[in-house]
Amino acid sequence: MGTLNQLVFIALTLLGPFGTLGHGPWTGHKVIRLTPHNVPDVKLLQTFLSEQRFDVWRAPSGVNRSVDIQLSSFDFDDVTNYLREKGLHATVMIEDVQQIIDEQRAYRNVKGPKANEFDYTKYHQLDDIYDWMQNITNVYKDRATLFNITKSYEGREMVGIKISTQPQNIKRPAFWIEGGIHAREWISPATVVFMAGQMLDLYKLDMDLTEMVDSFDWYILPVTNPDGYVYTFTDDRTRMWRKTRSKHGFCYGVDPNRNWDLEWCKEGASKDPCSDTYCGPSAFSEVEVKGVADFLSKIENLKGFIDFHSYSQLWMSPWGYTTKLPEDFEAQDEGSATAVKALEEVYGTKYKHGSIANIIYVASGSSADWTYGKLDVKYSYGVELRDTGKYGFLLPDDQIIPSGKETLQALIALAKYVRDN
Repeated sequence: MGTLNQLVFIALTLLGPFGTLGHGPWTGHKVIRLTPHNVPDVKLLQTFLSEQRFDVWRAPSGVNRSVDIQLSSFDFDDVTNYLREKGLHATVMIEDVQQIIDEQRAYRNVKGPKANEFDYTKYHQLDDIYDWMQNITNVYKDRATLFNITKSYEGREMVGIKISTQPQNIKRPAFWIEGGIHAREWISPATVVFMAGQMLDLYKLDMDLTEMVDSFDWYILPVTNPDGYVYTFTDDRTRMWRKTRSKHGFCYGVDPNRNWDLEWCKEGASKDPCSDTYCGPSAFSEVEVKGVADFLSKIENLKGFIDFHSYSQLWMSPWGYTTKLPEDFEAQDEGSATAVKALEEVYGTKYKHGSIANIIYVASGSSADWTYGKLDVKYSYGVELRDTGKYGFLLPDDQIIPSGKETLQALIALAKYVRDN
């Protein structure tokens, strides 16, 4: 099955972005969900998937934790029948991946409006986001400036926004939020952009938000993996790309959330350059990751860090590399609980909270582990945004504003908690 899947992918690549007979490369691809009910089920899925080249949207990580896998029409029957024989019954979460991608194709083919007409309800290409960043910092130059991290592997600038409402000679604690470290998770940059816009547009108009903004110097990096993000806008074939775009033998990219220099390339990361969780040839091999780490190291009194991902609706704290809990877990998890309570009050969206390894899966070499373990940023988090699998990485644009509004309320509550603890 693995060999067949690879041949299909090669054929689709040679056929071009829309395949033949008007069909896209993901026509007929389904996303299935399986739930292992015991340890042997978990191990069976881990072994089975390690031997294949399927796109695993949610990896097997524990008993009663759902596993999501994208399957072509060629593989669907063989895989589901095989797993059924092993006692694992699949539920189809997405009937046709291509159908959802078709609805989002306009974002890849059409240049967006000017920055001063920025539409927060749509997904935007990188240049549009950068235009918006330039414009909004010009409008609010009294409290917002651009900062540069470094250049990406393909030579793109990595640009963020600093929001500071106090005179430069007044030192305040700092808070870092970032999105888009995994390229295909479009809701992450969209949510971060929306929140940054609200922090500037509603300053002095919303008392809770104003208090939050005034409590910290905010460093906001909407797109942490610019090359990968741009690549997902290329055509239908590339929409599900996750990694960076550096070259390693015959394969491209490193998982930038497995490349940090803490417990690098241990459990939950792969040494296979073709794997979606490839840790890289060395820790900090990716210029984007090293650039962010260097920048973070120079920020004085960094108190908070959040790396926004999708999907699963989880608010998570260290550790990711082990299920053992750090000494600060109680305080960290109380911060998570505070955030998800405020988030749920907006639309009723329910998030779970806990440590990364215990609530989703073991993942070594992650950003939140590094900021906590190396920089002593007590309140370091990884957050998985909407949804829980109905759309997965292909969340419709009508959920951008709801995601932004509820996550902003979570951020307001968490910032107050971090400030007071």
